[in-house]
Amino acid sequence: MPQTHIPPQLLQQSDKILIIAHLALGDFTYLQNSLRALAQAYPHLRIHVWVDELRRTDDASQWPHLKRYAIYDWLRECSFIERIYDETYSPALLEQSIGRAQAEAYPLVVSLGLLRRPAYARLARKLSPHGFVAGQTKPVHFMDVRTYLAYRKLDAVIPAYPKKEKGARHISDIYAGWFETLFGIAIAPAERFPFVDIPPQWHAWSSEQLQQWGVGPQQKLIFVNGFSKAPERSWSLDRILDLARRLQSRPGWEEVHFVVNVVPEALADAERRLAAVQSPRLHLFSADQNFFQLPAMLARCQLVISVETAVMHLANAVHVPVLALMRRTSPEWTPIDQANSTVIWVATPKGGVEEITTEQVIDHLAAWPPVQQLFAA
Repeated sequence: MPQTHIPPQLLQQSDKILIIAHLALGDFTYLQNSLRALAQAYPHLRIHVWVDELRRTDDASQWPHLKRYAIYDWLRECSFIERIYDETYSPALLEQSIGRAQAEAYPLVVSLGLLRRPAYARLARKLSPHGFVAGQTKPVHFMDVRTYLAYRKLDAVIPAYPKKEKGARHISDIYAGWFETLFGIAIAPAERFPFVDIPPQWHAWSSEQLQQWGVGPQQKLIFVNGFSKAPERSWSLDRILDLARRLQSRPGWEEVHFVVNVVPEALADAERRLAAVQSPRLHLFSADQNFFQLPAMLARCQLVISVETAVMHLANAVHVPVLALMRRTSPEWTPIDQANSTVIWVATPKGGVEEITTEQVIDHLAAWPPVQQLFAA
């Protein structure tokens, strides 16, 4: 049977390690802390990261968008990550990347892939035919021989957390538990808080952008994000525009500026719809140049309102109060900063975020102390 940890002697003797993950921004917001802890515990161990693109396709028209995936900008700025494999978005590039990884002869490979676990077990062993390989597993039906054989390729396992425990622990605690199990690293709760080191040029960019929008240094700025890749976690642009209109009509809110987050592919349509509103204090935002545009803009705001995406976690990372609109299906992903975060939960167990009304958001904001303090200032 595979073991549940990597032998300490092997960690001391190895010069590098490959981490495999199907990373989204929210994942890395918390996983970054664990990777930093690994680098601090084993400074001789060079960390390489394989970003497996789940949207991999033969459709060449999608490659430019996939090539510019924002997570790559963030990974490239991490001082404790030496190399990233960021060309797995097409079948041909995937094979080329596999060849480059095999040439590295990694002594250690760890797969953190939670989706398609057997496939990631096979990939990890393919990338390192003779190294020590660890990966995610879950219970196997006694008739599922193919999955059983895939897991046999692993030298160490990371058991998936049971569904019944989801919500009992925060995702940052789960990640820290994985690294403690595998590497013997104890990551204190305070060290699990997300962080993002924003390069100076993007702070300068956000200042210039606010100046172009006519946002004065004393004016309040609220960031609103209703977009998620999953429709059931999204809040429509109509809801956001209605929320901004209603809030700006309230006493004390008349001069508040709203930054509305829009994905690049939806920007043209959003511009047309915003033009019809004709509000000088509504501004469309899209991180279309670099990932760090997003945290740099969030850091300039006094409040963030967001559905369940990386935006709400990045708001915690830059220490801005956040109101999160969430479904009940993944409570382990609630914002970590409880003192500066609040959540409006969808009422029904599997309902979508569209069930949350603008009235609910307005009432919640009116009763939330950080907002009361903001407008009392």
